[in-house]
Amino acid sequence: MTKVVALMSMSLDGYVADLEDGVDEVFDWYFAGDVDVPTTKPDFTFHVSAASAEHLRALMGEVGAMLTGRRTSDRASAWGGQHPFGVPAFVVTHEVPEEWSDSDSTVHFVTDGLESAVAQAKAAAGDKIVGMHGADTIRECLDTGLLDEIRIDLVPLLLGSGIRLFDRLENAPVTLGNPTVVEGVGVTHLSYPVIPR
Repeated sequence: MTKVVALMSMSLDGYVADLEDGVDEVFDWYFAGDVDVPTTKPDFTFHVSAASAEHLRALMGEVGAMLTGRRTSDRASAWGGQHPFGVPAFVVTHEVPEEWSDSDSTVHFVTDGLESAVAQAKAAAGDKIVGMHGADTIRECLDTGLLDEIRIDLVPLLLGSGIRLFDRLENAPVTLGNPTVVEGVGVTHLSYPVIPR
């Protein structure tokens, strides 16, 4: 069965972005090392520690499709029509951006709800995982029982305010299994299975 897996960088106090949707501080670890991890975009290469490089390479091999909310997609300018992992991306939204042209794009805007977006992403992923970005979309998947795993890149930073990943969960408590842990430089990679209710 194809798993849906949340993939987010987060500060120690639970924030994934600042109040203006800025992510520089929580993404610093992607560019703080001396090991290059290229993506499918020639101008987008990660520079991380050896442990984080091994973690990222394994992750990119696992992901068959990405799923995200509209805010994250807008912030990333829909990745220019191609997600850096080289997989199809599905964006949950109420309407397709007016300026959007889907020619030669692997980014798909889904306007008929989260469950449809999850189903489309799973079909595209095949036997690989669906990676998920976006705090609101992740919370909604948790609340509806559609999320199988949470992977957090925990950054040693206290932002103090901003957008929290786990605010306003409607069906808390959510029980998680024991984590796997990879220690990087400037980041700890944590992976928790979500225990079904």
